[in-house]
Amino acid sequence: MGRARARYEQNRESQTHTLHISGNPATPRWVEVVRVTSQELIYPSLGVYERNVSMILKFSKAPILALALLLGVAACGAKASTGAVDYSVSAQKNYEKGVKELEAKDWVASSKYFAFIKSRFPYSKYAVLAELRLADAEFGAEQYLEAVDSYRLFIKFHPTHEMVSNGYATFKIGDSYFRQLSGDFWLFPPSYEKDQSSTEDAANELKSFLDKFPDSPYRTKAKEILVTVGKRLADHEWYVARYYWDRGKPMGTVLRLRRLLEKYRGVGYDVEALWLLGRAYVAVDMPDRARLSWQELVSKFPASNRAGDAKDALASLTPAKR
Repeated sequence: MGRARARYEQNRESQTHTLHISGNPATPRWVEVVRVTSQELIYPSLGVYERNVSMILKFSKAPILALALLLGVAACGAKASTGAVDYSVSAQKNYEKGVKELEAKDWVASSKYFAFIKSRFPYSKYAVLAELRLADAEFGAEQYLEAVDSYRLFIKFHPTHEMVSNGYATFKIGDSYFRQLSGDFWLFPPSYEKDQSSTEDAANELKSFLDKFPDSPYRTKAKEILVTVGKRLADHEWYVARYYWDRGKPMGTVLRLRRLLEKYRGVGYDVEALWLLGRAYVAVDMPDRARLSWQELVSKFPASNRAGDAKDALASLTPAKR
């Protein structure tokens, strides 16, 4: 069976968008994705339109495949959702419906309710809450950069709001940075070999949150994430330190290991880092600093598998100058 191919067409006059799907050239399959009578987008990342939206789905063959591709195009991997809504006459009722859809992980439907509240009830207290929940919907739909922007705007325009003062919005910014970090996949280099700028952004945001909100109910979760982020950054520092060591560049090893021990203690590298740091100091003719590294290793980790090596290495060093 040939590989399925998709071809997207847009008719600007009728404003009809059509996705043609073909598994076999002789048996084309198609699905008319959506007909939109208004192009005024409120939240493009979620495909939320302000008003006059009509959606038509027409399947020719293989509806399951077509629907899977449609959802992949429309939601970028988000959980399947119908996006169907039934607006009420009050802001509160629409907000409650939006929250229910949010809990059900129907990000499109929930966003429609919240956008409707902002449009129709702009002076209601629920309009403010709707702004926050729209950010939550973007977060749920894995549109993390958009979610970060939305949370920042919410903090900027509603600095005294309860969900700002308790640290929720700031925590979600850090969580968004964390969740957009790439994972490991066997076809690609491991994550610790890659640039860690995004990882550092996540760490900085979470540390900032912990500093600003000592009583926030989200501190425990933030600390858990920060441990994971710290381990990832430590993995990178260790990888680079070993890279320099294996290529005969001990000063590069020294600089990386000092950074690792200064910023990422307690994540699993302390013993090996102190041991290698001592060896690197010897290689750059700094025996006094090597002695301090190995003494710390023996003192703090006497039962480790490197304690004996460190004692032997200390014995072989020339006596410290007086």
